[in-house]
Parts: sequence; C-alpha cells; structure tokens
Amino acid sequence: MPKHVPTRQEYRRFIIIPTRWADQDALQHVNNATYYSYFDTAIAAFLHGTGLMDDLNGDVTAVAVETMCRYHAPAYFPDVLSVGLRIGHIGTTSVRYEIGVFRENEDTACADGHFVHVHVDRREMTRTTPIPPAMHKVLETLLVK
Repeated sequence: MPKHVPTRQEYRRFIIIPTRWADQDALQHVNNATYYSYFDTAIAAFLHGTGLMDDLNGDVTAVAVETMCRYHAPAYFPDVLSVGLRIGHIGTTSVRYEIGVFRENEDTACADGHFVHVHVDRREMTRTTPIPPAMHKVLETLLVK
C-alpha cells in the first residue's frame, strides 16, 4: 500500500530552517537524526513565540513521550527548508504535533512525523497537569480535523 506523502497545504504554520554543513552525513544528504532537531525547533519556535510557554519559570512545561519520522526524499546542504506544523490531537494533558519538512519549491514533504508532548508540573517533571486554558486556545488554531 503506497504511503501518503503530506503536502504544504496540510499544515497551518511554517518556520524556515536553513540546513547547516554539519547536518549532512557521509552520503552528503541531511542525516536522518537531524530531522528530529528540525521538528523540535519548529515546535519550540511556535510555543515560545506564543509567549505562553516558559520552560524556566512557568508552572507547566511539556516533555516528549513519543516521536516518529518518515523519510520520503533527501534534503541537502545548502537547502533552506520550510517546516510545517499542525496539531492532530489535543487531550487534557497531551498534544500531538505533526510536522512536515519541505524543500524550496516542492509541495510534497521530504520528511514528516510527529511529537507527542505531555504537560507536567515543571518542578516535579513527573506529575501530569492539564494544558493551561490559554495555551489550549492557541493550540486549537493549529488543530486539523
């Protein structure tokens, strides 16, 4: 069964990430592990850009409990990538971020995947806590049905 390759139109927000020389591996394409860094950067840019997440001083933070990446085509240095973000699910304490990585002038993703974050008490880091209402409202702007 052929796998679905996401398109740009399926995402709600984008950030630009230029590849770095160090992102390449011996095969001269972006190394598979580097995509997780792109995913993490896109989510962090969104969360911190809202002003609602303060990992150092806030009462609530989020930890990654699940990650996944599918590779569809290579990216190379010096590509400038568009990293698309959407939300597939919002629960009481968790959120599933879905990410697509796109090369310039390409409408299909070279990679896509997800991160599931669970919100926890920042001091204890083990006790789950509900997503704050103001954050929940902002997360809903990226939710896809």
